[in-house]
Amino acid sequence: MITLHPEILVKDGKKQFVVLPYEEFVLLKERLEEMEDLLQLRKAEKAEGRKPTVPLARAKRQLGLK
Repeated sequence: MITLHPEILVKDGKKQFVVLPYEEFVLLKERLEEMEDLLQLRKAEKAEGRKPTVPLARAKRQLGLK
């Protein structure tokens, strides 16, 4: 869980903006990117279904990679 320390900026009696310490902003942005990556991975896995896969070691051998 991320602990945030937001400052809420109010204009005309309404909450308009949030200011975060830079470190918290960076952490929050990284977590959002990780979640987006995870959602894309799950979507790809679902699309592939039960198609056969190749272990990474074998794929590297087949491609002549170390």
